[in-house]
Amino acid sequence: MSAPARIFMIRHGQSAANADTSIYNRVPDYRIPLTERGIEEARVAGAELRRKLDGEPVCVYVSPYLRAYQTLEALDLGNLTERVIEEPRLREQDWANFQIAGDIGDQKELRNLYGHFFYRFREGESGSDVYDRISSFMETLYRHWEKPDYAPNTLLVTHGLTMRLFCMRWFHWSVEYFESLNNPGNAELRTLVLNEQGKYDLDMPFSQWVQRGMDATVLNAPPMRF
Repeated sequence: MSAPARIFMIRHGQSAANADTSIYNRVPDYRIPLTERGIEEARVAGAELRRKLDGEPVCVYVSPYLRAYQTLEALDLGNLTERVIEEPRLREQDWANFQIAGDIGDQKELRNLYGHFFYRFREGESGSDVYDRISSFMETLYRHWEKPDYAPNTLLVTHGLTMRLFCMRWFHWSVEYFESLNNPGNAELRTLVLNEQGKYDLDMPFSQWVQRGMDATVLNAPPMRF
């Protein structure tokens, strides 16, 4: 397998729904665009990414959501892009078709109590569902990397939760550790860098809202009161 030297991941820039969550109840999630601020965030990230690529080509996998495509466009990678592949398995976690604010608010509270990984939205997915499709996507990546002419870099243009779950699957993080992690900010980059031992290192950790180790399990979780 000719694994790439670097796997770049970027969350989309600020979307209209990041600025105003009421949009979810009248615009399909996959059609929500970036704001002007989000476009500028992606442009700034593009300058950083082009500097890191240093003229090397990159194979791009992009979520089919409008905000992901607009982020990729604003990155302005030009002729560094060897190929762009639309990858539905990199989409955002499915919450609902149209989100009714009060109902989603109630479900978010339940998710906070139950746990982000296992809680399934009534018309959508759980974090574990996203984990499963990320696992399937990784099998596709391995097949692509077997091609002798594959680019030396991979880029995933995706969503915050999806980025965390990709890393969870890749590095075999525990569920409890995943539960402690915050999403990256809009248009934030993370990079998996191939080391001399043929394994990948994450260039920058995700911030945590509570301190838990990567090998923490449910045995280390605070006891439930019932």
